[in-house]
Amino acid sequence: MTALMSAPTTRRRARSAGSAAKQSRRSSLAVSRAMLWPALATSIVLTQIPFVVTIFYSLQNWNLLRPGDRGFVGLDNYAHVLRDGSFLSSLGATVAVTGSAVVLSTLLGMLFAVLLDRSFVGRGLARTLMITPFLVMPAAAALVWKWSILDATTGMANWALGLVGIPPVAWNTDVPIVTIIAVLTWQYTPFAMLILLAGLQAQNKDVLEAAAVDGAGPLRTFGWITLPHLRQYVEIAVLLASIMLLQVFDPIAIMTRGTGGTKTLSYLLYERAFVGLEVGEAAAYGVMTVLVTIVVATVALRTLFKVFSTEGLGR
Repeated sequence: MTALMSAPTTRRRARSAGSAAKQSRRSSLAVSRAMLWPALATSIVLTQIPFVVTIFYSLQNWNLLRPGDRGFVGLDNYAHVLRDGSFLSSLGATVAVTGSAVVLSTLLGMLFAVLLDRSFVGRGLARTLMITPFLVMPAAAALVWKWSILDATTGMANWALGLVGIPPVAWNTDVPIVTIIAVLTWQYTPFAMLILLAGLQAQNKDVLEAAAVDGAGPLRTFGWITLPHLRQYVEIAVLLASIMLLQVFDPIAIMTRGTGGTKTLSYLLYERAFVGLEVGEAAAYGVMTVLVTIVVATVALRTLFKVFSTEGLGR
């Protein structure tokens, strides 16, 4: 009889404990959400409101030289952007510059990551020095490359070529796209190296030792074990670097001014807004650029979520 009476009491206590746990989780979730609201509100004010204003400007016929002729034109600015041909050529330049810099920085980053993963005297100092280019301000890096390294008369690159009898090269005017790709590769190689170095350090050392015991050489071990393990890290490095390089402006504005196939979308937007003073058309270019960036970011985020959810970074 006592056991029969105690069973409902036990169930009531269990339900009461479950309700209390649910209430506690709800309270904790509410506090967490409340703490996120200031950051979310700040993000909306700083990003979404200016974007909405840009969309509004893109629907206006507004040239700063003719402020009295301002008026609503609907989608005419977008039609002009697509008909002009500058957008497609700048999109091609953006793809060429971004793609080349991402591929080269990823390959060099992998090479340096493999070298810095080994034990040697001064490895900590070497890692610090290798990271330095990524920490330099883009404008400062562009000025150093333009005047100290690639200048046609006093640059170190032409001085080195002169040692082997090669005539000087006007890098910024003769091969501008090469100079931009070189600067971006130099600056973003440390970024790729850090990600790939983290992947190498997360690799299971027991697997490498087992491969060595079985007689696998360094190249075979890297090709069949290390490289598949680094696939996820390579995807992350490529996708994140692509998103960042789509917005590059400083080296192009300082070194080439958009000549020689280096007029990317970012520089085209600057040219329309601050040189042509076409605010409405520049806003339309800005909206189109944002849409291209959103497409790339969407693909990147989906790939990243797939990597984290299906395999994870520990494998």
